Amino acid sequence: MTALKSLLFLIFVPGLLAVYIPLAFLTEGTRIPTGVFAYLAFPFWFIGGSTLLWCFWDFLVKGKGTPAPIDPPKELVVTGLYRYVRNPMYVGVILTLMGHFLWFQTVSIIVYGLFFFVVAHLFVTGYEEPHLKKVFGAAYEDYVKKVPRWLPHLKKRS
Repeated sequence: MTALKSLLFLIFVPGLLAVYIPLAFLTEGTRIPTGVFAYLAFPFWFIGGSTLLWCFWDFLVKGKGTPAPIDPPKELVVTGLYRYVRNPMYVGVILTLMGHFLWFQTVSIIVYGLFFFVVAHLFVTGYEEPHLKKVFGAAYEDYVKKVPRWLPHLKKRS
């Protein structure tokens, strides 16, 4: 049942934020991409999508829960991509949005991406981090000291 809830969350939250909303900004006059620059979107889409799927797997298997605040993991997830950055799912969405911008080359997607980042940052600092500190205590505080919030470090932390 947890896997189904996690899948539904993946479809309806990151799917909405990373795919449906930004594509809804496209107008009838949006041009077909041309040139090599547009094809740089593919690595961003691949890395962003893979990041989201990897994180969902880690939440399900290692955290024994979902990324949804209404059904959070029972254990703190600090493995996988969470060894490099505390918020890889948000980073995955941002990478996907960067891919959309490279492909469609519309300013509205950049504006949406900046709006998304500001809202995500406020949510993370105002709700997620205090909540995780309350739930996981010293383990989370130690994790925060070792792993950056937004920009991944390249060295693996144990």
